[in-house]
Amino acid sequence: QVQLVESGGGLVQAGRSLRLSCAASGIVFSSYAMGWYRQAPGKQRELVAAITSGGSTNYADSVKGRFTISRDNAKNTVYLQMNSLKPEDTAVYYCKADGYVFNYWGQGTQVTVSS
Repeated sequence: QVQLVESGGGLVQAGRSLRLSCAASGIVFSSYAMGWYRQAPGKQRELVAAITSGGSTNYADSVKGRFTISRDNAKNTVYLQMNSLKPEDTAVYYCKADGYVFNYWGQGTQVTVSS
């Protein structure tokens, strides 16, 4: 049974930082590309950051220079370090595992940034 469990969300003031974690089980984590997505109320889900199995990363323009994605294959965990948070970063953040055949999603964690 595949599980992706996000944690680390919460309420934070603008300019502060949060670190999200996504712990995976039931998959060969090291062989999956991993991504963080977010969905704000009334908006489509969008890619925030992604990291390949080899460690290459890419980011949405809106978070470049502020967010960092990383992975620890020994812990089956992917992280999203979010610095200099802005109110427009408020959303539910989802973790996704991309495999050659199957993709899996976590249940999401709420991030709220107050001004």
